[in-house]
Amino acid sequence: MRTIVGVDVGGTFTDFFRFDEASGAFRTAKVPSNRGDEAVGFLAGLESLGAIRDLGSIVHGTTVGTNALLERKGGRIGLITTQGFRDVLEMRRRDRRYTWGLWGDFVPVVDRDLRLQVAERTLADGTVRLAVDAGEVQQAARTLIAKGAEAVAIVFINAYANAANEEAALAAVQAVWPNDHVAASSQILPEIREFERTSTTALNGYLQPVVGSYLAKLEGALDEGGFAGAFHIVQSNGGVMSTATARRLPVRTALSGPAAGVIAAAAIARAAGYANAITCDLGGTSFDVSLVADGATALAAQTTVDFGLVIRTPMVEITTIGAGGGSIAHVDKGGLLQVGPESAGSRPGPACYGQGNERPTLTDANLVLGRINAARPIGKLARLDVEAAHAAIAAHVGAPLGLDVMTAAEAIVRVADARMAGAIRLVSIERGHDPGKFVAVPFGGGGALHAGALIKDVGLKGALVPRFPGVTSALGCVIADLRHDQVHTINMMLDSLDAAALDRWMVGEAGAARRVVETAGLSVEAIEVKFELDMHYLGQTHTVSVPVPVSVQNGTTGVTAAIVRAAFERAYLAAFSRLLPGLAVRIVSLRTAAIGRRPHFDLAALAPAADASREAARRGTRPVWFGGAWHETTIWARLELPAGATIEGPAVLEQDDATTLIDPGLTARVDRLGNVIVERKG
Repeated sequence: MRTIVGVDVGGTFTDFFRFDEASGAFRTAKVPSNRGDEAVGFLAGLESLGAIRDLGSIVHGTTVGTNALLERKGGRIGLITTQGFRDVLEMRRRDRRYTWGLWGDFVPVVDRDLRLQVAERTLADGTVRLAVDAGEVQQAARTLIAKGAEAVAIVFINAYANAANEEAALAAVQAVWPNDHVAASSQILPEIREFERTSTTALNGYLQPVVGSYLAKLEGALDEGGFAGAFHIVQSNGGVMSTATARRLPVRTALSGPAAGVIAAAAIARAAGYANAITCDLGGTSFDVSLVADGATALAAQTTVDFGLVIRTPMVEITTIGAGGGSIAHVDKGGLLQVGPESAGSRPGPACYGQGNERPTLTDANLVLGRINAARPIGKLARLDVEAAHAAIAAHVGAPLGLDVMTAAEAIVRVADARMAGAIRLVSIERGHDPGKFVAVPFGGGGALHAGALIKDVGLKGALVPRFPGVTSALGCVIADLRHDQVHTINMMLDSLDAAALDRWMVGEAGAARRVVETAGLSVEAIEVKFELDMHYLGQTHTVSVPVPVSVQNGTTGVTAAIVRAAFERAYLAAFSRLLPGLAVRIVSLRTAAIGRRPHFDLAALAPAADASREAARRGTRPVWFGGAWHETTIWARLELPAGATIEGPAVLEQDDATTLIDPGLTARVDRLGNVIVERKG
């Protein structure tokens, strides 16, 4: 039997979705994460689902790389660069963390005494004016080793145009370096833009020791458990890669877990008949939002994980704020109530966990308001301590603001809701989309508790709560395709385009990308290759991404200047609503993506049982606080509701991995796949 398990390690919980492809049977699990040693929760959850030796493959969405960047806990890294360019990382794009004032606090991930320079020079046209001296490079490498560097990045000016000097330096360093944590920018990002290339290569080296040791620990434990299948990692672009690729390119694991959630939420929305959706992942530490328009997830060419930490690699566009279930509520120096960004995580967790935290969190507020069942918390935790939550809210929010406990708890939720609504507006209204045409897809452990508030605050069409919202990201690991992206700067003018040369580039890049997917060790039904060109009018700084509608057939793409021009004009018109006739057009870079299509996952496997009944799902009532007063609210066992069932708010739908809240004035119905569709009455 072919069995695949998706694993998503979050800040508070580690989530699992196990699926047997032959029988269609599945199981889910949710266990507390262990910050600092995430492998503990990973292995505990796998063992709770059955024998590890019986698994065919494991696909893992990880936050290890993201957390290392946010917390500045990567490896000690050195940089070897061209004479005169050691401060590119520090100068950045001359941006500032704070718009006003003449001060800042940015510190690069590479200390200045570990940024060493060597004599070499390659011109922008690829001409090598000064060849690099291997002896000088090796002396720089030995100096870095003596200073305690665990990894080294080699970044030479204009290496994207000709990598000869970088390749020579790479060979020289590898001859003396004590581990495999050595990379050149021409391997990581052979693309124009010196800062972005330096930043991405340096951050890749910064993550190699952390991600590499984490994966080695997991693989060792899996081997001891008798696992003989394939182990893969979700990338930030929503695709899957081998652990070998993850070790070589750990920078592509940033935002890995949230990306898997977006892939799953988009698939669930499409299957339910919604092409436009806004995915809302509310976990223990953050609220992650992404927009899906016309059924397609949005990919960005680069992202900034934190100020100055720029990664230029394709990523699912995700906006993140520090407003999760474990986010700590506090009154700031100005007397204003704030929620987050600091989080209690899983250890010690919210005050109601009884593990030593005395400060209130969003989870504590929802518990006090009666929206969470203290006797049946998610993740199979022990009974939650309502009195501890009361005391924390009273001491840290109620007393400073002169509010009673219930009013203070509701204020915490309303502040968190307002922050979440702001994030949704950022990805919708501020990008020209009408939120009234979109449904929210709330998931994560806490997303479905806030669906009603988001519908009302933002003006959304409604909300679609997945069948298993608490483990949606783990499900995304199971259904994600394999994917490998690569980019190369080619600098060609469209008016004098050498179509044969462009065709050779495309065929070569397609072959290289396909080979990465073919050797990943996970079965796929087909491999699809997509091409994009970064293009602009001559004189412009920024580019537009131009999908080129060609494919490799019989060793050629058949690309022509006319095909490229038509594609550019379509993309430019879509972005700016006008063309600039008479201006020359330049092709800056070629982007190639090889996508290995995994066997289709039929979401009907998650549908309610045929004999499910509304009467059997009813679990009585309990008081829940809404709008300053208690309301007697019907409680339902969510997974026992049949398809077609309708529920009037106020109501609470409970299940092991999440709780869904239906506010007064809203109604819910269960669709054929078991999703809960929440809408306004009438």
